[in-house]
Amino acid sequence: MPVEPIAPALLAWYAAEGRHDLPWRQTRDPYALWLAEIMLQQTQVATVLPYYARFLERFPTVQALATAELDEVLHLWTGLGYYARARNLHAAARRIVSEHGGQFPQDLDTLMRLPGIGRSTAGAILSSAFDQSHPILDGNVKRVLSRYYAYDADPGNAGAQHQLWAWAAEQTPLDAAHDYNQAIQDLGATVCRRGQPQCLLCPLQAGCQAFAQGLSAVLPRARRRSPQPVRSAWLGIIRDAEGRVLLQRQGPGGLWGGLWTLPQVARGAGDSPADAAAAFAELLGAALQAGPAWPAARHSFTHFHLDYVPVELRLAGAQAVRDSADWLWVAPAQPGRRGLARPTQRILQQLAGAPPG
Repeated sequence: MPVEPIAPALLAWYAAEGRHDLPWRQTRDPYALWLAEIMLQQTQVATVLPYYARFLERFPTVQALATAELDEVLHLWTGLGYYARARNLHAAARRIVSEHGGQFPQDLDTLMRLPGIGRSTAGAILSSAFDQSHPILDGNVKRVLSRYYAYDADPGNAGAQHQLWAWAAEQTPLDAAHDYNQAIQDLGATVCRRGQPQCLLCPLQAGCQAFAQGLSAVLPRARRRSPQPVRSAWLGIIRDAEGRVLLQRQGPGGLWGGLWTLPQVARGAGDSPADAAAAFAELLGAALQAGPAWPAARHSFTHFHLDYVPVELRLAGAQAVRDSADWLWVAPAQPGRRGLARPTQRILQQLAGAPPG
């Protein structure tokens, strides 16, 4: 196994080729750095950039985020996905204000006790904001280290995680962890990519065992994945006499926790809009008239696909569902500043005549 440090070559490459223009590279504010780290989890930089700017404009400090309503936080997160990140961000901000006087903890273990902050995120914040020497181990770093050491194991299993953390700690320099962590992330994102790694451009090529053994294209080993299950549902476009649409707030847990969605019921093979109307009538305790069904669509989650069919329904007679904490009538063009599940947002935009976002 190679033992030579990779930091010198990596830092020289980063100085010339790194993505220094990214907005979170222009600050040492732990709040702004934390926000970027959370948004970048499982999300591409290009997708994050506009969300990051809007979020910081509305919530420029941890205090501003802590005092905000969760609905508005989720509203600004709509479309970014993995909404547990937003809920944890909001909860952690409140704890930073209530338990730490609005100051970010500068101790790794204390920081990791906040919701949504694991070891790698905590290390990234502390190295970037406070020049502490902590390793990180996101997907980009795992890929670089797996290839550099020609480590033939699934980086997601516990044993591999332990080994990769050991190598990450060994390679992280004591006096330049901030730049090193940025550099190894950039290398993984732009050169040591998942598909078609650019080995001839890599500053670590001379010591890379995967390159030497012709294994760059196959390492790290892809995790064997079972086919994702598919669930089927109706999404009810339930309208009142004024043309408003009924939304339901989901509970705090789950995939769309805290978000407002169109009401949803299971859809069986061969079900008709009339069957959907009956199921929604039972859910609401109100009579409904079935209208046309829209074309089927798919929304993919991490562990399954949701195939859904929007169906238009209208309350029979006078409005029978009142606004409450969990039910709300909205005009499609003006749903308000609240978090909407992505399919719901798209359908409301279509109803309002706007192009789906």
